[in-house]
Amino acid sequence: MSFEINGRKIGTDHPPYIIAELSANHNGSLERALQTIDAAKRCGASAIKLQTYTADTMTIDSDRQDFMVQGGLWDGFKLYDLYKWAQTPFEWHEAMFSHARKIGITVFSTPFDESAVDLLERLDAPIYKIASFENTDLPLIRYVARTGKPIIMSTGMATEPEIAEAVDAARSAGCKDLVLLHCISSYPAPMNQANIIQMLELAKRFGSMPGLSDHTIGTTASVAAVALGACVIEKHFTLSRSDKGPDSEFSIEPAELERLCKETQDAWLALGKVGYQRQSAEDGSKVFRRSVYFVRDLPAGAIVSAEDIRRIRPGMGLPPKYFDILIGKRLKVDVVRGTATSWDQFDE
Repeated sequence: MSFEINGRKIGTDHPPYIIAELSANHNGSLERALQTIDAAKRCGASAIKLQTYTADTMTIDSDRQDFMVQGGLWDGFKLYDLYKWAQTPFEWHEAMFSHARKIGITVFSTPFDESAVDLLERLDAPIYKIASFENTDLPLIRYVARTGKPIIMSTGMATEPEIAEAVDAARSAGCKDLVLLHCISSYPAPMNQANIIQMLELAKRFGSMPGLSDHTIGTTASVAAVALGACVIEKHFTLSRSDKGPDSEFSIEPAELERLCKETQDAWLALGKVGYQRQSAEDGSKVFRRSVYFVRDLPAGAIVSAEDIRRIRPGMGLPPKYFDILIGKRLKVDVVRGTATSWDQFDE
């Protein structure tokens, strides 16, 4: 099971697809956004992902208690003000898409309403992401699916029936290629609640490709997910956490992204394939396995005793399993101590 984006195959038989999530880490600056895209490319990320919304497409400007954030990283914010701070202006998108394509990194986005999808379609986005908070917005999922593009969907907060509804909405509206990202929608997510093994259940239950949207601190969970079989990893990315943007606290910096790309690639390479064919890297070691050697000088015609031979390294002689068979055999040639055993030394 796999599909291709800009010449890069995504699937369990291919190297992990690493998505650097720019999100709100532009900190209100288009220049910083472009620099972040450059950094993601340098670090080896497969793609840079944006979020496409405005405060007005996300919520309404209201001071009522329903619209106030209580607890967590954004405690005390009015929703409208938070999204106003974090939004990536629609008018930036063309420049960001153009720059990413110019330097050779795939760019796509998470749309949060139909107007965002329309904008991204005009920019020929190659793939779409459905955010955890929107995985119950079935009309939006259907609208995205009707583009015919692949969909990556986060499952944060969703129950099994809700995930089933979202998957059905996507597939019934035309989505053929679907990746479900296991996700814990906590910012940051506690490592002891990451529960990354659930991504395998999601893939099995819904016939999708497995992946992880990782909000834990550091890169450990992502590397472990690839070792379990994740084909997509999404991680929030910032040039510097010290610059304090809306998402900076749970984002990784360039050195960490570079390490993530290398370590997930190594984890995938280390998985290999099921089978008993030995690897070529072992060829030079075979000589140091044990085998049967003569440990006494013996003349032709001698009968070999247990004291005349030993199972020792290196492995130039007959395998140790023949030790008992060689005892009692008659030599037809002279041998000296340190001679490897071979069948042509014995009478039949």
